[in-house]
Amino acid sequence: MTTTLLLARHGQTVWHAENRYAGISDVALTDTGVTQAEALGRWAAAHPVDAIWTSPLSRAVLTAAPAAHALNLVPHTEPALRECDFGVVEGRTLSEFAAENPGAAEAFRSDPVAYPFPESEDPTAAAARGAAALQRIAAAHSGGRVLVVAHNTLLRLVLCRLLSIPLGEYRRVFPMLRNAAVSEIRMMQGESALLSFNVPCV
Repeated sequence: MTTTLLLARHGQTVWHAENRYAGISDVALTDTGVTQAEALGRWAAAHPVDAIWTSPLSRAVLTAAPAAHALNLVPHTEPALRECDFGVVEGRTLSEFAAENPGAAEAFRSDPVAYPFPESEDPTAAAARGAAALQRIAAAHSGGRVLVVAHNTLLRLVLCRLLSIPLGEYRRVFPMLRNAAVSEIRMMQGESALLSFNVPCV
């Protein structure tokens, strides 16, 4: 049976407004991020889902809240949907890191999976945990529609893994998930298909 997952990145945060890596840091939504969450809630009211799952980080939980309220659903929290740990780059921009360590920054740009940031989570392991989480969610809601609110890098890695795209290409193939935009995938018998990507809710 086919399960539809609607993947959404959380709303804008203070760090993301400055293009800083948030990772596992719990960073608050900006006013813009709150507005984006409200837009996602209105979208969910017009395109109902059977369940809502979120990362445990507050920026994802708060982004999912308006949708949960609109549909009278209690969101489920899945620890495996947390963002990747970016190690020494948490709270910093890529440009700041490049100024300090240009060689490591250039290696990351060339292949972010083979050359992740120092002290960061292994991107291959992050892709595996995220993909496994989506597979569990799809199995738990077989035949249904599920909104999943998570994070930019994790979801791009997971999309690559589910669609058999080399993980090292995630920044090129999926340059960015827009805040609170929706990407639709369908999962059936271990296979996945991407039906839409980065569709805005406004």
